[in-house]
Amino acid sequence: MKHLLSKISSITEKIEKYIVCFSIVLMMLNSTANAIGRYFFNQSIFFAEELNQFLIVSVTFIGFAYAVRKGRNIRMTAVYDALNHNAKKVISILIAACTSALMFFLAYLAFHYVVELKEINRLSPALQFPVYIIYSVIPLGLAMAGIQYLISLIMNLTHRDIYLSYEVTEDNADSQGDMV
Repeated sequence: MKHLLSKISSITEKIEKYIVCFSIVLMMLNSTANAIGRYFFNQSIFFAEELNQFLIVSVTFIGFAYAVRKGRNIRMTAVYDALNHNAKKVISILIAACTSALMFFLAYLAFHYVVELKEINRLSPALQFPVYIIYSVIPLGLAMAGIQYLISLIMNLTHRDIYLSYEVTEDNADSQGDMV
């Protein structure tokens, strides 16, 4: 089981890294080209803002999945920190189960929204590009986050340690916070 989870985690991590890195580099190039165009040629790139908005959507939703993988998502721990190991374990299992289910449900809803966008053939204003292609990253990111929470759930059910993600336990997450 651990080998399968490792393989799934490895594949999704590569996808997340590629999309986030590509989106950030493209945003930087787009913004730089737009600034140069405005400064030197007195002419902006007409689609620069729209493209950056689409790229921000990608970074947000895929970046969220990547943050969950690294155990760097927001956690409210005021009460949690005062509990013993067994109570923390139960809460961690409940959180992973509920959040995984929520991410998959939101991915399902987002998928249907993307299908509706495709059916009405909605195009972006400046690029005249099909919006459903851009917004398809939303259900993808939510599903990938759901997978990470599901992996966390399985790891918590099958191991004694408390797992925030496949590769991050509660103990090493606390030491990671000191590095920020």
